[in-house]
Amino acid sequence: MDEIVMTTERLSLRKMTTEDVRNLMQIFSDPEAMKYYPATMNEEEAMGWITRTLGNYEKLGVGFWIVEDKATGRFLGQCGIIPQELDGADVMEIAYLFVRQEWGNGYATESAKACKEYGFQSMGLKKMYSFIDANNSPSARVAERNGLNVETTITKWGKNVLVYSVSR
Repeated sequence: MDEIVMTTERLSLRKMTTEDVRNLMQIFSDPEAMKYYPATMNEEEAMGWITRTLGNYEKLGVGFWIVEDKATGRFLGQCGIIPQELDGADVMEIAYLFVRQEWGNGYATESAKACKEYGFQSMGLKKMYSFIDANNSPSARVAERNGLNVETTITKWGKNVLVYSVSR
């Protein structure tokens, strides 16, 4: 049985497993979906992503979760709370990545809001972040709809990144 972490009105967020590699490849192999990442990924790299995610579950109790349609179980993408480094400190980021065919349906916003609530209520975090490529306006709109505001701009992953944040 897949381990459900949380649900929203339309979505189930569950822990990722190695079985999700094919689902994730719908995103990772799509140059448009991966436009703001360094590159697309092959299956081996996707397995590395899953391994890192499983390590985050183990160490931190959080990571990227698989987002599915609650009614049908259809794979939509991933959203979660992941560790990031900011000015030498470890912070928690609300991050999301969805199948391109599912863009525009509000799934990223709905799941990101659930992750924010989870971080504040279940984890007791005082502040959460989203790191967004300065050119990625759709992701920026998701962060803004989730109540985050730009705090600063940094250079990360070789590009200008807007650091959004929200405090409890």
